[in-house]
Formats: sequence, C-alpha cells, structure tokens
Amino acid sequence: MATLANIAFAQAQNDSQTGYNFLRLPVSAHAAALGGDNISVIDDDEALIFSNPALLSSVTDKSLNLNYMSYMQGSKAASAAFNKTFGERASAAISGSFVDYGKMKETDENNIQTGEFSAKDISIAGYFSYLLTDRLSGGVSAKFITSYIADYNSIAVGVDLGLNYYDPDREWSLSLALKNLGGELKAYNEDYNRLPFDMQIGASKRFTNMPLRLHATLVDLNHPHYKAINHLVVGADALLSDNFWIGMGYNFRRANEMKLTSADGKSSSHGAGLSFGAGLSLSRFKAAASWSKYHVSSSSLIMSIAYSL
Repeated sequence: MATLANIAFAQAQNDSQTGYNFLRLPVSAHAAALGGDNISVIDDDEALIFSNPALLSSVTDKSLNLNYMSYMQGSKAASAAFNKTFGERASAAISGSFVDYGKMKETDENNIQTGEFSAKDISIAGYFSYLLTDRLSGGVSAKFITSYIADYNSIAVGVDLGLNYYDPDREWSLSLALKNLGGELKAYNEDYNRLPFDMQIGASKRFTNMPLRLHATLVDLNHPHYKAINHLVVGADALLSDNFWIGMGYNFRRANEMKLTSADGKSSSHGAGLSFGAGLSLSRFKAAASWSKYHVSSSSLIMSIAYSL
C-alpha cells in the first residue's frame, strides 16, 4: 500500500499536462449506471476490469465481453475483452478499445474549408489479477495507446494498479485503484503529455436481507486542491433477483462542471451527473445498458453484452 501511495504522489507532482482523456470514460454499463466511476462493485462483469484490474478475479473463465458507447457530439466508442483463469487464483485478460470522434472540417488560414479529417483514439491492454488471500485480490494492466488526428499520430504507454478486498459474509467490498500511470513515447509536437492519472478509493455494501447495495467512490485524490464534493461519486443498485438489477448514480464533479448560469444569475446542472441502468444475467449470457447525462444538450448510452464460452 505504501508503494502505491508513493507512486501516486510522484505522478501527482507532474500532472500539469495530460492527454488521452478518453481513458477516463466509463466502459461497463454497470459502472456507468452507478455514476461513471466505480471500482468496488462485485459482479461477473468483465467490463469492470477497465475500472479496476483487481476485479478480474470475479469474472467467469473464458468470458467474451463487448461494449458500445454513444458519446457527445456524435462520437462513439467500442471495446472488447476476453479472459482466462489459471488455477484457482490467477486470471489474465486482453482488451481493445477505440473512440471515433467522426469527421471534422479542415480549413486554411482564411477559414475556407479545404476538406475533412477524422480523429480517433485506440488502446490495447493486457491484464493480470491474483487472489492474494481468500478475500484480497490484486491486479495490474498494461496499456498501449495511440491517437490519430488527420495524418498525425501519437503513442503512449501506461499501467493501472488495483486492489480489492471483498468480505462475502458481510457483503463489504473495498478497493483502491491507481489508474493511467504513464505518458507519451511519441508526441504530436515537442510537448509530451502524461496520461490522466487518477487515484481512486471505493466501497460497496449490500444490506443484510435486502436487495439494496450502496456504492461510494472518491476520485481524483491526487488533486487535493479540487473542491471536496467534486471527488465524490455515489450510486445504488437493487438486485431484484439473481438475474436482474437496476441502478442509478450521481457524479458530483460532472454536475458541477456542467452547470449553466441563466440571465438572472441562477445556475442549474439540468440533470448533468445523473445516470441510470439495468442488467440481465442468464446462464451464460449477460446484457446491460445505462444512460448518463453529461450536459444540458448531451447524454451518453452504453450497452454491454457478455458470453461465457
């Protein structure tokens, strides 16, 4: 734990210039429904490894996961992951993801359109998790990232580190994640960016004899100067049966940053920060969907499906 804290402190001291912020987008529909940042929910959901690699230990062997996200301004994202267990304690996985920002106008110095260009981000990652004890799991992921804008290209590498403690008797889950440690190998220009490092702590608790489970995640802890409430993401899901859940969440930072002020001086987030979702689990097949409000004029839809081979 002390080593992880030292790594986080060193990264935070050099976090003034970051890029590749697509790495902060939620991938799992379940995590998105709970506010967009959740590193502690225990579920047989391979997409959760994008949030915390330690959660790979909870995923069924040989699961294939596919995710799709519609994002702001017509952007779209997709990802896929596949895992394999080794013995009773070790698991490994691979994933690929991309964000396509669509076509944009290309203009000259006189603002005359001369054509169009596209932009996209791509990430390929490998994961490994291990059950350190019957209740404590650790995980790591290594990522190769590349970004394209027209004919220009940049390359970066990074790692995620995670821990999860799960007490099945009391239905407590506690997690720590250090996400996006790394930086560019090849930049668009002479200014090399770091990845958007994020230190997170999360907890999930299911109440005895009740279907309700509550979640809280503290994000951006490497930025202590942020407004305190902007570190908090909360969520709740109801496990209505062994096969079906519904959930909702609230992201305070998203809500506060997307507030609009009217002519009379009143400000409103217009629902930004809210999210909802539901999921269905059958014997081998799983599906989930979530909706999140990002801005008064923008929302996001995520769909996740998985099949155990």
